Amino acid sequence: MTTNFPASLIPAHDAARLRTLHQYQIVNTTPEQIFDDYVAWAAQLFSVPIALISLVDAEFVWFKALTGATGIPGLLRNESMCSAAILSADKVIISDYKPESCELIKPDVAQAIGLNFYAGAALVAEDNSRMGMLAIIGKEARDFSAAEAELLTRLAGLVSQTIELRYRYLAAGQLAEWEDAQHELSKALDDNAALARYLATRSQGIDLGDAEVVRPITQRLESVARVLARRLG
Repeated sequence: MTTNFPASLIPAHDAARLRTLHQYQIVNTTPEQIFDDYVAWAAQLFSVPIALISLVDAEFVWFKALTGATGIPGLLRNESMCSAAILSADKVIISDYKPESCELIKPDVAQAIGLNFYAGAALVAEDNSRMGMLAIIGKEARDFSAAEAELLTRLAGLVSQTIELRYRYLAAGQLAEWEDAQHELSKALDDNAALARYLATRSQGIDLGDAEVVRPITQRLESVARVLARRLG
C-alpha cells in the first residue's frame, strides 16, 4: 500500500497541533495501566510482537505505552514512522521500513532490530488535531485487510477518548475518579483479552475476515465505548 506523504515532516499547522497536544498534559508522563492494557490487547488481537501509543512532540516521539520492547521512551521525530503517519489523511497508515517507503524518516532504528511492518491509526483530539498514533509493528511483512484496518481505527478512537477522559479528570483534580475509570475500562479490556486468547487458541490465530470471529470482538469494543460515553457525558 502506497501512502503519499507531504514534502516536509513538520506541517504548517504544527504549532497549533503541539498546543493541543500539550494541553492534554500527557507528553512524557509515567505509564498508566489503561494505556498499557490497550497496547497489550492490540498486540494480541493483531498477532504482532510490538504495539504502542505514541505522542508526536516537537522533536521527539514519546511512547505513552509500549509492549514488546523495554527501555525505549520514544524516538527522535525523524526516526519514528508515527511522526510521518500523523501527516496523512488516511484512516490507517500501512508501511514497511524500507527507505523508499517514506523518505521523511530514517529507517535505521527499525531496520537495526529487524522491523518490517507498521500499521497505525491516528489519535485525534476534540479539535481534530492528530496527537500521535496507535501503532502495531511486526518483524515480518504482511497484508493488512480492510477488516483489520477498521478494528485498528476503532481501537484508536477509544484510546483518543480515554486521553480526553484523563484530561478532564486530572484538570478537575479528580485523581480518584480517574483511577476508578481506569479500573472500569481495564476490566472491560480484560474481557476482550480473554476473548482474544480463546479465539487464537481455537483457530490457531484470529481471522478478522471471519464475521463470526469479528462479531464478539466488536461487541466487547462497544462495551468499552459505552463506559467512555457514560463517563464523558
